[in-house]
Amino acid sequence: QVRLVESGGGLVQPGGSLRLSCAPSGSIGSISSMAWWRQGPGKPRELVAVITSNNYTDYAGFVKGRFTISRDNAKNTLYLEMNNLNPEDTAAYLCKFHTLTPPHLYWGDGTQVTVSS
Repeated sequence: QVRLVESGGGLVQPGGSLRLSCAPSGSIGSISSMAWWRQGPGKPRELVAVITSNNYTDYAGFVKGRFTISRDNAKNTLYLEMNNLNPEDTAAYLCKFHTLTPPHLYWGDGTQVTVSS
């Protein structure tokens, strides 16, 4: 079964940067929207950013101006550039793909981002 695989997480100091990546473990259908979600300790899962097939992007208010979502359609890969990180950004970051043909939602297992001095 195809899964999404995230990478790029780690421990970073406040004010630092990380770049996350997400790609499928195998072949999947035509991808429409891609998104990053996150879930901090003891918190509900929340949407971070989304990018559509025509590269329309939208961000949660708490990351606007700091994070940038992008995609490489040739590689079926999703990215999240995160700058000026703060401790409140500590969470597991998960990616989600929505395919149209066939219609399916794919989730990754998450990559941990920890912001601490």
